Amino acid sequence: MNTKLRTRSMGIAALALTASMGLAACGSEEESSNASEPTTSEAPMESETSESEEPMESEEPMAADAPFGPGCAGVPTSGEGSVEGMADDPVATAASNNPLLKTLVAAVTEADLVDTLNSAENLTVFAPTDDAFAAIPKKDLNALLADKEALTTVLTHHVVGERLSPEDVAGEHETLAGDMLTVEGEGEDFTIGEASVVCGNVQTANATVYVVDQVLMPQM
Repeated sequence: MNTKLRTRSMGIAALALTASMGLAACGSEEESSNASEPTTSEAPMESETSESEEPMESEEPMAADAPFGPGCAGVPTSGEGSVEGMADDPVATAASNNPLLKTLVAAVTEADLVDTLNSAENLTVFAPTDDAFAAIPKKDLNALLADKEALTTVLTHHVVGERLSPEDVAGEHETLAGDMLTVEGEGEDFTIGEASVVCGNVQTANATVYVVDQVLMPQM
């Protein structure tokens, strides 16, 4: 009996040892399997990299707007109203085709200055945008448009009787109104008092145009 019991006990112990070894082997296989699989933190890193690259592609088309300068986003890229198209017409006609200068053209027409500007040989025009005129209180703008003499003085204050290149535009210049206009800056950054040139060196048949973001008011 003792021999049988001892043999049975040894058999049970052997089975238990075999089972524990089998469990240990399964555990090691699971750990090995988990270690070989990519962690969840690696997958987002790949998607973040691809997402961060997308904005760089969307910025490239902006280079096409560079010839028009900052602030001239409303200028068409071809046709009569484009910077290139304006070169074919005298300045008042060229401005009438530009979508940024509708109020200026209306004011020039009201002051009967279209022929004067179109027939001049060489001019530099500092042309206020529609937004520049819109910044003037409506009551004051309407009063200015109704006063032809004052309107003529204001408009001719924006015009110099010679073509000024970007290399020559900085300095003091006599205007067609008979007063002085002071331009400061260099390169592509120019200011006239509180106004800034937002698009410059635009050529028309008889003038060089610098688009400005404020109406330049003379001392009256």
